Amino acid sequence: MAQRTVLKVDIWCPKCQKKLLQAVSGLEGVNTIDIDATKGLLTVTGEADPYEIIVRARKACKHAEVVTIGPPPAPSKKAGEEKPEQKKPQKEKPDTKVHSSDNCPMCQRFAVIYLDRWDEPNVICSIL
Repeated sequence: MAQRTVLKVDIWCPKCQKKLLQAVSGLEGVNTIDIDATKGLLTVTGEADPYEIIVRARKACKHAEVVTIGPPPAPSKKAGEEKPEQKKPQKEKPDTKVHSSDNCPMCQRFAVIYLDRWDEPNVICSIL
């Protein structure tokens, strides 16, 4: 039976999104994958094991929080029963900062340790 798994993940840049998509799409039984980068949501629909989806998402993004796991939503109304849609005025979207892979804080994690001559682990050995 198909399930819908919704996870809250840290998506900082297109590179993070691509890594997440590749990690989850490799699972057997995945029908659809939807990534909403503005809300940070990953929605996977299919017969894939939710535990495996969570494990792969955590390996790719370092943080994945389960929002819901359950049956997929029912299909929308039939074509004959549709109501004419009323146009609503679109709200302006808030200006959000988009990270590139060059300045992404999640992709560029590394430690900087400052050592002077006396803090080095092996002060006797020196290469001249």
